[in-house]
Amino acid sequence: MRPVSLLALAAAVPALALPGLAFADTAVAEVDQVVVTAGREPEKLSEVSTSMTVIDAEALKKAQAVVISDLLSRTPGVTVTRNGGVGGTTQLRIRGAETDQTVVLIDGVKLNDPSSTGGGYNFATLLAGNVNRIEVLRGSQSTLWGSQAIGGVVNLLTATPSGPLTTQLATEVGSRDTAYGNAALSAGGDWGGWRIAGAYYTTDGVSAFGKSYGGKEKDGYRNAGVSGRLDLNLTDWATIDLRTSYAASKNEFDGFPAPTYAFADSPEYGKTKELVSYAGVRLSAFDGALKNRLGFGYTQTDRDNFDPSSSVPKTFDARGTNKRFEYQGTWQVSEILRATFGAETERSWFRTASPAEWDPNPTPDSHAARTDSLYLHLRAQPVEGLTLTGGVRQEDHSAFGDATVYQAGASYSPNGGVTVFRANYGEGFKAPSLYQLYSIYGDQNLQPEESESVDLGVEHSVLNGRVRAGLTWFHRDITNQIDYVSNNTPPNYGGYANFAKTETSGVELETTIEVTSSLKVTANYTNMDPINRSATNNGKRLPRRAGETANLNADYDWKSGLTTGVSVQYVGESYDNATNTRRLKSYALFDLRAAYPVNDTFEVFGRVENLFDKEYETIYRYGSVGRGLFAGVRAKF
Repeated sequence: MRPVSLLALAAAVPALALPGLAFADTAVAEVDQVVVTAGREPEKLSEVSTSMTVIDAEALKKAQAVVISDLLSRTPGVTVTRNGGVGGTTQLRIRGAETDQTVVLIDGVKLNDPSSTGGGYNFATLLAGNVNRIEVLRGSQSTLWGSQAIGGVVNLLTATPSGPLTTQLATEVGSRDTAYGNAALSAGGDWGGWRIAGAYYTTDGVSAFGKSYGGKEKDGYRNAGVSGRLDLNLTDWATIDLRTSYAASKNEFDGFPAPTYAFADSPEYGKTKELVSYAGVRLSAFDGALKNRLGFGYTQTDRDNFDPSSSVPKTFDARGTNKRFEYQGTWQVSEILRATFGAETERSWFRTASPAEWDPNPTPDSHAARTDSLYLHLRAQPVEGLTLTGGVRQEDHSAFGDATVYQAGASYSPNGGVTVFRANYGEGFKAPSLYQLYSIYGDQNLQPEESESVDLGVEHSVLNGRVRAGLTWFHRDITNQIDYVSNNTPPNYGGYANFAKTETSGVELETTIEVTSSLKVTANYTNMDPINRSATNNGKRLPRRAGETANLNADYDWKSGLTTGVSVQYVGESYDNATNTRRLKSYALFDLRAAYPVNDTFEVFGRVENLFDKEYETIYRYGSVGRGLFAGVRAKF
């Protein structure tokens, strides 16, 4: 593992010191909050065998979060890279896995773009306005979540509408002519609930081509979205869930203009439209012992790129869709045994075309694939404090055939959640993307990427839960990883193949300290070695994965109602290329924030991001966002 920096050591010290405080405290700690992502059913966090981070509504509010990826980058084991400012292509990696090896969900609906190269999800368009809670599940999780769950799972949960008619409004303005506003209207009761929401974001941004390399032209970003949700309780055993969201965005970016075809300022821009819809029915029987859910999810992503300086202004046209039918059942067999089982069938489709001067109207490339799967997950509590889990998934893909994965885990708390021991073994896989299978660089004989991961962890709290810390060791191997291989064979001079292997080991430290009733401090530290184990570049570090990250956050609630906070984010050095010849320097970012409730309806807030105007790179030669000042107001009535 990497040497430990001073900042990271400061974040880790409370966690390292904690075991010496003895196991005398028997109070129930905050670890026993309820989560849903680990087992696809509600369960206590202390009974989960894998490593998780939960960001609740209060934490989202205090962070004044706008861009989801910025918030996730401050969680253990997660690194984020972006092609310039807000709106640039954004890649999220969990424990060093590839960005398309993460499952992303909104209320359990799987998001990905079948028209993208790896079939993954671009976090660039994901804003926080309608998100009420985030659960980040680390480690291979394909038994319950299927393809792509090699690095982990990010589940974004929206608020459940309840209570009388409520209106929520928020708006802010700030540096780089940035403005953001969102509004929501909701109501609910015994019959169910409904919610409609909308948001708009605009910024002039920064040059995607880094200013230290000569970038001057600002690359802006616009995003507008609406969403709706309806929950209907037809009877005490039947409910209907309907949800939809739509977002349209425009991002300006820099490219490789003629005559030099080197990275530089350019007038290019892209437009993206994203639709996510879900319809489901929940049925319970045998006094709730058997719960059933039938659902249909549909996602559609449209992407178009333009270059006004070209004789063929539209340079790229893509559409990807997913249609998923699913059944999930949960049977509480007895007080100690629960079974979760299900069946899914998914059809993915994509169409792409790349117009050019020599071919302004190319024939679009269009292909589809179907996946059918069955899964079973068992959860047993044979003795008090011990939770055992095991699962299996069988998947049949129309291109490569079958894949089977397994999971086994245990959590043990001998003192009601004060101390929790965790151990988990999980397997993951990722089906080849449609582009990797069917494009001119594709190979229809590709096999799925496969992973095996192990987690061992312990958490402990003292002082009636006011101090809590956890330590997790993890290891993951990925085989059959798909990567592009160059050769000297015409006409394509290369293509995709299952030749890559990777290995990642590391530790994650987390601590939460309630210093006083007003002051709360949280910190985390990750030290990992993401290593290439392929024949080519064997032993080199995987590109754009920082081996060391640390985060420190402190919030103080004043008696007047004022809340203030400071955050420090440290990202260690990494490499931009597979040969490790281009090094990206480490950096630290400091943020300040404050909020004050004027009355029961209105709250004013403000923050300073990147306080010391640090210039840094997450990708070689791409720009970064400098210091920014923002202020706004929230209202609820």
